[in-house]
Amino acid sequence: MSKTLSDSKGLLQDFMQDEKRPMGNLKIFFGYAGGVGKTYAMLDAAHRAKNAGFDVVVGYMESNIASEAMSLQDGLEEMKPVESLQNGILLREFDLDAALQRHPQIILVDKLAHSNTEASRHVKRYQDVEELLRAGIHVYTTVNVQDLESLNDVVSSITGEIVSERIPDYIFDSADQVELVDLDPVDLLERLQASKANQEKQPRYCYSEKELAALRELALRRTADRVARIPVKPSDARPKSGEHILTCLSGAPSNAKVIRTAARMAEAFHGDFTALFVETPDFLEQDRTNQLQIQANLRLAEELGARIATAYGDDPAIQIAEYARVSGVSKVILGRSIQKKTFLTTKQTLMDRLGELAPDLDIYIIPDQRTSRSKTNSFRLSKEHFSVRDLIKTLGILSLCTASGLILTQFGFPSANVNMIFILGVLCISIATFGRIYSVLSSVFSVLIFNFFFTYPYFTLMSNPSYLTTFVVMFIVAILSSSMTTRSKQQAIQSARKAYRTEVLLETSQKLQKAEGEESIIAVTATQLNKLLERSVLFYPVNEEGSLISPMLFPLDKEENMSFCLTPSERAAAKWVLINNKHAGATTGTLPGTKCLYMAVRGMNHVLAVAAIKIDGRSKPDSFEKNLMVAILDECGLALEKESMIRAKQKIEGTARQEALRANLLRSISHDLRTPLTSISGNAGILMGNSAVLDDAKKQSLYGSIYDDAMWLINLVENLLSITRIENGNMKLKMEPELLDEVFQEALAHLTREASSHNLSVNLSDDFLMAEMDARLIVQVIMNIVNNATKYTPP
Repeated sequence: MSKTLSDSKGLLQDFMQDEKRPMGNLKIFFGYAGGVGKTYAMLDAAHRAKNAGFDVVVGYMESNIASEAMSLQDGLEEMKPVESLQNGILLREFDLDAALQRHPQIILVDKLAHSNTEASRHVKRYQDVEELLRAGIHVYTTVNVQDLESLNDVVSSITGEIVSERIPDYIFDSADQVELVDLDPVDLLERLQASKANQEKQPRYCYSEKELAALRELALRRTADRVARIPVKPSDARPKSGEHILTCLSGAPSNAKVIRTAARMAEAFHGDFTALFVETPDFLEQDRTNQLQIQANLRLAEELGARIATAYGDDPAIQIAEYARVSGVSKVILGRSIQKKTFLTTKQTLMDRLGELAPDLDIYIIPDQRTSRSKTNSFRLSKEHFSVRDLIKTLGILSLCTASGLILTQFGFPSANVNMIFILGVLCISIATFGRIYSVLSSVFSVLIFNFFFTYPYFTLMSNPSYLTTFVVMFIVAILSSSMTTRSKQQAIQSARKAYRTEVLLETSQKLQKAEGEESIIAVTATQLNKLLERSVLFYPVNEEGSLISPMLFPLDKEENMSFCLTPSERAAAKWVLINNKHAGATTGTLPGTKCLYMAVRGMNHVLAVAAIKIDGRSKPDSFEKNLMVAILDECGLALEKESMIRAKQKIEGTARQEALRANLLRSISHDLRTPLTSISGNAGILMGNSAVLDDAKKQSLYGSIYDDAMWLINLVENLLSITRIENGNMKLKMEPELLDEVFQEALAHLTREASSHNLSVNLSDDFLMAEMDARLIVQVIMNIVNNATKYTPP
C-alpha cells in the first residue's frame, strides 16, 4: 500500500531532540549538464563508503538515470518513495520521515533542486536535506550549474532557457565537500547520442557543443570561486574589504536579474549585501501583479543573503542616497530598461538624480533587454473605489462654491475672484475625500460650472473662445493643486503608519522591561503583536525539559474561535519549529498548508517559546512587518532569557542559604554535642572502672545522668532531622485528634534534669479537650520550649 505525503503521523512523529548532536556533512556532486556522470560518481562513492563500514542508504534516486549508474544501485539499501496522486498523476517523492526514523550514517538524495509536491512538509528538496543534516545524517546529492540561483540569468543568456527549479547559493557554498564531475562536451554529446540510440532514459537537455562549453566554463569558475569562499577559523578569517553593496527592490521583471548580479558582486568583494525597498505613497494603490512581483523579488534577495531594509518617501532617489550615506554603502546596483527618448523627455532618470545626490557612490546599471511593461495611468482611475459619501461631499462643496460665486457676482466682484473660490473648493474636496477620482472630477466640473454660470454669454458651455485660455489654466491649476494635496495626505497616512509601528516596537521594549514572570512576558508580546498585525496570536511555552506545553491563546476578537489553530497538524508545525529553530507554516517553504505562521522565540542557545500568527487566507505580512515581528520576538526572547537567569540565580541563592544555614547550625550545636557525649563517656567509664566500690545510690545517679544526656541527644537529633525535612519539603504530617492533657504529660515525662528544679504544672479548662495534630511533633515542640525555659530561668 502506498503511503501519502499528507499522513499526519509523519508530521507528528517524535523527532530526535539531542541538541548536542553534531551536524551531518553535505557532499555535492557538481556538473555542468545532465549526463556528465554525477549520479554514477555519487553511487560509486556510496559503495566505497559502505565497504569502509558506513551505514549507507539510497534515500531517493531519479528514474531516468543511465544503465551504468542503475547497476550501481545493486547492493545498496533503498528506501521506498512516498507516492501521491496529484491531478490524476502518480508522483513519487523522497520520504523524509522514514529517513529520519531509519537514521543511517550516509543517505543519497538525488537532484537537490527538485520542487516537492504540495502535500510535502517542505516546498523544496534542499529543505529536506537541511533537516537531515540537522539530525546528524551525512548526505550525498547532485547539483547542476543551472540550479544555482545567482547564475540563473547567466545560464539563461547561454542556453536561452530559464530553469525553474533552483537552490540558494548558500546551500552550495556551505557544503562540506563539492566534487566536480567533468566531461569534455564532445564526449558528452557522443554519450547522449549513444544513449538515444540505445533508447535509454537520459536528461532532456539538448545543448550545442558551444553551449555546453560555456556551461562547463561556468561550472569550473563557480567551483573555483567556492574554494575562495570556504569559511575559515575566526582567528584566521580574512577581514572584510569594506565594500557595502546596495540594490533596490521593485516590481519590475528585470529586478530579479539585478538582485542576482548584486549578490555575485557582494560575494566577489566579500562585502555586505543590502536590498532596499522604497515604499512610495502610491504603493498600496498598485496592481496586485506588481505587489506579488515585489514580494517574489524580496524572497529572492533574502535567499541570496541580503539584509532587507525599508524606507518611506515619494522620491526614491533621495531615500536611496540618504540610506547609502547613513549605512556606508559603497556601490549601488540598479536596473534600467530600454526607453525611447524624444525631444519632449526632460525629466531626469533615477540614475542621474542619484549621481547628483550621492556623487561618491559607484553606480552600476544592469540593462534589461526585455520589453518594458506599459506604464499604468498615474491617476489609476480604474482602481478607485466609488463612495457615495465622498460623492455627496464633492457635490456639496461644488454647490457651496457656486452659491458663493453667485453672491460675489451680485455684489459686483470680478470673475477672477470666483475662479479662486473654485480652486479653493477643489483643494477642500482633495482633503475631505479619499481617492484621486474626486479631485479630477471636481477640477473638470469646476471649469464647466464657472463657464456655465460666470462667463458671458451665461448659461452656455464653451460658447466664447476668448475664455479658453482661462479655462485651461484654471483646469491645470486645479489638477496640480488637488494632486499635491492628495499626495500630501497619502504621505501623512504613510508617516502615521510608520510612526505607529515604531511606537509599537518601542512600547514593547518598555513593557517587557517591566513584565515579571514568563506568563506576563508572553502576554505583553502577544498583545503587541495583536496591535501591530491586527491578527490573532498564540504562544507555545517551553518547559524545563524542552517540550511544548499547552498553548496560550490571544485572539484579536474575544469571540473568535481559534480551535483551527489547535489541530494535530498545527501542533506538529510548532513542534518542528521547536526542534529545528527555524520558521515554518503559512507563507514559508516548510509546512505551507498550515493556517498559522510559526516563529521561534530564541534565547542564547535554544528555543524558549514558539509564536503562531494567524494567516488563514489573509494577505501576507509585508517585509517591514516581518522585520518588526522578528524584532518583537527577539525582545521577548531576551526577556524570557533574563527571567530564566533570574530564576536560576534565585535557586542558586536559595541553595547557598541552605548551605550557610547548615554550616551555622553545625557550628552552633558542636559544643552542645560535646558536653553530653563527654558526660556519658565519663560516667560510663566510672561505672566500668569503679563498679565494685560504688554504692547503689551513686550508681543510680550515674545511670540517671547517662539516661538524661542520651535523651537530650535523641531530642537534638530529632530536631535536626525535622529541620532537614522541612527545608527539603519532605515533612509529612500525620494529623489525628489527640487529648491535650495526654500530649502535655508525654512531653513533661521526657524533660531534661534541669526541669526537676522547677515547679511545672498543666492547667487545662477541660481534661477532655482535644485538637487535631501530629502528636509526635507537638510533643517535641513542647519539650523544646519547656527545656529552654528551665535552662535559662533560675530554680
